[in-house]
Amino acid sequence: MGLTKNSTGFKAANTDLIVKKTALEDRIIALAGNPNVGKSTVFNSLTGLNQHTGNWPGKTVASARGVCRYNGRNYVLVDIPGTYSLMPHSAEEEVARDFICFGRPDAVIVVCDATCLERNLNLVLQTIEITPNVVVCVNLMDEAKRKKIHIDLDTLSKRLGVPVIGTVARKKRSLDRLLHAVETVFEKNAGCQPVRVDYGSQIEQAVEELTPLLIHKFGSTINPRWLALRLLDEDKTLAAPLKDFLKTDIYCDKLITEKLNSVRLKLEQDGISRESLRDRIVKVLILTAEEICRGVVSYDKKTYNSGDRRIDRLLTSRRAGIPIMVLMLLVVFWITITGANYPSGVLAGILFWVQDRLSDVFMLFNLPDWLHGALVLGVYRVLAWVVSVMLPPMAIFFPLFTLLEDLGYLPRVAFNLDKYFKKCCACGKQALTMCMGFGCNAAGIIGCRIIDSPRERLIAVLTNSFVPCNGRFPTLIAILAMFFVGTSGGLFNSVLSAALLTLLILLGVGMTFAVSLLLSKTVLKGVPSSFTLELPPYRRPQIGRVIVRSVFDRTLFVLCRAAAVAAPAGLIIWIMANVTVGGNTLLAHCSGFLDPFGRLLGMDGVILLAFILGFPANEIVIPIIIMSYMSIGTIAEFEDLLSLKQLLIENGWTWITAVSTMLFSLFHWPCSTTCLTIGKETGSLKWTAVSFALPTVVGMAVCFLFANTAKLFV
Repeated sequence: MGLTKNSTGFKAANTDLIVKKTALEDRIIALAGNPNVGKSTVFNSLTGLNQHTGNWPGKTVASARGVCRYNGRNYVLVDIPGTYSLMPHSAEEEVARDFICFGRPDAVIVVCDATCLERNLNLVLQTIEITPNVVVCVNLMDEAKRKKIHIDLDTLSKRLGVPVIGTVARKKRSLDRLLHAVETVFEKNAGCQPVRVDYGSQIEQAVEELTPLLIHKFGSTINPRWLALRLLDEDKTLAAPLKDFLKTDIYCDKLITEKLNSVRLKLEQDGISRESLRDRIVKVLILTAEEICRGVVSYDKKTYNSGDRRIDRLLTSRRAGIPIMVLMLLVVFWITITGANYPSGVLAGILFWVQDRLSDVFMLFNLPDWLHGALVLGVYRVLAWVVSVMLPPMAIFFPLFTLLEDLGYLPRVAFNLDKYFKKCCACGKQALTMCMGFGCNAAGIIGCRIIDSPRERLIAVLTNSFVPCNGRFPTLIAILAMFFVGTSGGLFNSVLSAALLTLLILLGVGMTFAVSLLLSKTVLKGVPSSFTLELPPYRRPQIGRVIVRSVFDRTLFVLCRAAAVAAPAGLIIWIMANVTVGGNTLLAHCSGFLDPFGRLLGMDGVILLAFILGFPANEIVIPIIIMSYMSIGTIAEFEDLLSLKQLLIENGWTWITAVSTMLFSLFHWPCSTTCLTIGKETGSLKWTAVSFALPTVVGMAVCFLFANTAKLFV
């Protein structure tokens, strides 16, 4: 998932990266750093690729590469996943370590956060142990200045023995000195003397005994001191990448294993067990980082971070945290509902005007009616409906979601929900993937990569479709407006629609907790894992960049995937609505067959068939219902909701039908795009089938219980 050992490290370096060099003198630069230090922003500013940047841990889960040019030379930048350490505890940390160790980068830029430099130096020290070609980029200097933090960069550079450059990544001019420092690393490498961490006499003696043998075996292919430390540390995650890189299984080498056992025995005699060795190494790294920062960083303890802490006392408090989160959700939905109405109508008018012109072209060339029906009234009309209904809300929702992410609010959401997911034996990061599912369940599934535990990641994948995606909003909003709010519009009605929609979504969130608990107690048993949840500082979002990137990276990406599956669906729907057997269309036969079962669930056969045919794109459920009730052979549209409500009532709809349809829209199988994404992410047909069946069974059970209970009181 995301970056894998086959897409990074030695294999990637010897295939993709080197092949993509534009000249032999190009140099590969790895861009490393903790999460939330602005690493991806540095990458974007240098390369111009504008990779999407987020403000919560684990965001960078896919390879990003770009080229920047400085003083006549090309530098191939590789943005590796954010990591706290090169002694990995997660897939992202393994990927970062493997690329730095085995990807043969010519240099590594380690991006640090100026507001918490000491913590970031742990990664700097570990990187220096692997390669001397390191440049430290102390980013977010503007935030440090705002918090009255002063950093003596020159002294820090002398203590680390590598160049240290202060930057503000959002201002591209501040990065020129960073590129100059990278250039000087190569020019002055011979005289470079990076700091060497002293792990104590016993460990250092063990390293010195191992080093000569490693030099004899592998020469300068790999840093012998770093390798000796990792062998002593018994890092099992190194076995596969080391074997690929060295072309030999180091753990099967008789001389190395004998020497390794010998030095380990001496360490145990000195009171250093295998279990405590890593703790000692980590402790020394932390103490060394503290010592380096002493006198380098100064700040006013009274004012440092006081503003963020005051806000967090409110947003993450036990009493106010959840209500504020719900209120924020309501506001986002209200803006989305209100703002999408007009552009959706305008876009529909344009697209259906194009449909009329296409019809004119078919008439001009006297093309067959069946071809016109299949291509224009089938394929194109469904595409036009999906685009006009789906694009405006997504173009509003995704930027709003991204703004909250860029501001730093989403980690607070994860913090507030973490204890509830823990009670379900799931991971708190699932809150983030669940939020992403509001825009698109497929995007939420991809976001599950940030969860380290395979068990918890699978729970998040299987339950993501319990929150409604953007494609289900039109059905929910239309039914709410027709049967429970009113169709007259106005501020009150729009707020009421948003409030009822929020209640439905909270029901979906509650079901996510319930099903997550059920899975964790049955087929996916296990103890919830711990994870580092960093609450990053609040930052002023770059509104222009957020809007542009959310439109291109999310909105258009999801829209294209939906359109790709909606087009063939339009053709199938048109064929079913126009091919007759025994005097009735295939559509009528299918809806009649499903009608008894549909009525058990509080709906009818037409509604159930519409959900089945809406598998490629949830947006076309309502149009199919209209088409079936009106007995016409094309996807239909209505000018207003009042006439649509009248049509539904004439066909037997009651408030029970409306609620049952909303419940089934909330809980039913994920769309085809999401199913394909689940298949790719899990690599399992079995779990894809489970993700399809699970919400469907829940939805049918909920609808059956509601409809039959409600009928007892009517």
